[in-house]
Amino acid sequence: MSKNPIDKLSGFVVVTGASSGIGLELAKLAAKDGCEVLIVADRETEQAQQTLRETGAASIERLEADLGTPQGIAALLQKIGDREVAALIANAGTSQGGTFLDHDWDQIVHTINTNIVGTLALVHAIGRAMRARDRGRILVTGSIVGGMPGPYNLIYNSTKSFINDFCVALANELEDTRLVVSCLLPGATETKFFERANMDDTPIGQAPKADPAKVAEDGYDALLKGEIQEVSGLLNALQSKFADILPKELVSTLHEAIAKPRDKA
Repeated sequence: MSKNPIDKLSGFVVVTGASSGIGLELAKLAAKDGCEVLIVADRETEQAQQTLRETGAASIERLEADLGTPQGIAALLQKIGDREVAALIANAGTSQGGTFLDHDWDQIVHTINTNIVGTLALVHAIGRAMRARDRGRILVTGSIVGGMPGPYNLIYNSTKSFINDFCVALANELEDTRLVVSCLLPGATETKFFERANMDDTPIGQAPKADPAKVAEDGYDALLKGEIQEVSGLLNALQSKFADILPKELVSTLHEAIAKPRDKA
């Protein structure tokens, strides 16, 4: 089902988690559409800004902020000010591979705050302004692992389960408005995710992965078409379907096989 389809984005677009990977590719698509783009990440935004300027974009702003903190959220909302946000692309996320009880508690809280609290804070603030105007688009990056109990990447999977369901429910609440809420569900993608999550030494970390540009195109197209959910890639779509059908205990065991570090196998 689609809602308010358009051919391209225009206006002011905010992209979080945009220093590399899927977020940077999403920002490139908005820039190529001629949008004024604000990229946000907790690192490496200067290099990303230069990459985007090479696309011929008219306006690329950047902000380095940790959206897992109240200060980072406040800094972004202050940067936006009273400008009308045509589209919020909420892609920021983080993870730590390994066993839950071995993680530092502060790291666990930061992952929850980045993946859930920071995302919802932006959707809430910017979405309210969109609802008042009765126009706007929101794309949130979820994950196919949101449907999978995820040993050895437990907090990430659990936060993405929340995000996947949240987006569908929010779209339902807004069905009588002109606002569009879309959720992109990628699988394993060739980004810095596995390195930053200390998951390079896992079967999934060493397996072939999707092209972030293709994943971004799938999500961007879904946003333009007004689709609520988009699973990127046929194989990922099949994995997602099987995860919904199979017993959760079995899905958890299968996830363990791909996410468990080799030195613990």
